[in-house]
Amino acid sequence: MASFARNAAYALTASFALLATACTGSSSSGASDDPDAETTLTFWHGWSAPAEVKAVQENVDRFEKAHPNIKVKVVGNINDDKLNQALRAGGSNGPDVVSSFTTSNVGKFCSSGAFLDLKPFIEKSKLDLDAMIPKPMLDYTQFEGTRCALPLLGDAYGLYYNKDAFEEAGIKAPPKTWSEFAEVAKKLTKAKGGSYERLGFMPTYHGYESVVSHYMSQWDHAYFDTDGKSNIANDPAFTEMFTYQKKLVDDLGGFTKLEKYRNTFGDEWGAEHPFHTGQVAMQLDGEWRLGMAQDAGLDFEIGTAPLPVADDEVAEYGKGFLSGTIIGIAPQSKKQNAAWELVKYMTTDTEAVVAFSNAIHNVPSTFAALKSPDLKADPAFKTFLDIAQHPESNTAPNSVNGATYQLTLQDFGYQYESGKAKDLKAGLTDTAEQIDRDIEQAK
Repeated sequence: MASFARNAAYALTASFALLATACTGSSSSGASDDPDAETTLTFWHGWSAPAEVKAVQENVDRFEKAHPNIKVKVVGNINDDKLNQALRAGGSNGPDVVSSFTTSNVGKFCSSGAFLDLKPFIEKSKLDLDAMIPKPMLDYTQFEGTRCALPLLGDAYGLYYNKDAFEEAGIKAPPKTWSEFAEVAKKLTKAKGGSYERLGFMPTYHGYESVVSHYMSQWDHAYFDTDGKSNIANDPAFTEMFTYQKKLVDDLGGFTKLEKYRNTFGDEWGAEHPFHTGQVAMQLDGEWRLGMAQDAGLDFEIGTAPLPVADDEVAEYGKGFLSGTIIGIAPQSKKQNAAWELVKYMTTDTEAVVAFSNAIHNVPSTFAALKSPDLKADPAFKTFLDIAQHPESNTAPNSVNGATYQLTLQDFGYQYESGKAKDLKAGLTDTAEQIDRDIEQAK
């Protein structure tokens, strides 16, 4: 799954600290190679599962058929550490086309010149990206006006629920607001001794995808103000979310009891995931969970829905958090025009995007592909296609120091949900000040 590597890579964000000083690539296109000449490109990607590697190669094969003068050497299982090393080293032996699962590092990629600025290529090809690609996907592939990447499929986050458990509890439909969600989570929870036979929902920030940024997507919010300063202590949405999550933790048994139960869960990426085993009745997750759950051979019916929204934002129900894989051009490449042909094909050719989505079960990253009749979308998967196209869906803003601000806020979340931090207002203020210091240091 794309998201397996993406979440593993999320923790590697600190490894890009040297990019700003170590990268030597120019961010302006001085491409001089003839895209019609015979050439061979090297394309690095992060997928490693056999079915995903096969799907990448099949798309490359289609590209080579359409561009018989360009051959592509595909290298998979490239994590962000390997990518970072190659981009810093430069030289002619590195990749021409690069991809990453870590959207939170785009701020570093663009500001440091680690990924080439694509604006000249986009303008030359006369692509109207606003009309082609959902806005959140455009947002997470650029930083402060520099577009150094394009989306190569996306991820949309929603709610999975056990339909059998819902029916047993007399719940007619998935909750649309967070107040409704809390009541449903409590109703689905079954106690067993000092623990649980089944938990309605694991609300802690360690609960497999129930991280701060995914919760926050369901409140109207702004991480930064117009001056680029952290806004988390001033925007009431953050106080509302942290207050809500802490109350949900307390209402479902308390942090200590929940953590003890969480320690019985199987691996997030294996067949023993707690949603698969029935240990939790609802799960916040991305579209890839659907295929994994079906492969696990569940003995209950799966339901999917958008995540709930804040009680006073019910008109925005249907939105969700978006992220995905990104693709760009290595600035050291001597074949940038040819490299652009591959990037353009894989990200904007409807047949290519649809075929790739059908093969690896990620969300298409263009409107044309999302609406294509060739897209394989059962009702459960369609939930995530709709989330991807919802006008209020959103993503976390990019920063010059990558995911550092998100990790800092997440660390405070761990302290607050556990009761170690008591004063929410003071904690958010201190966290905002730390975020601002970190960003200034990174500039």
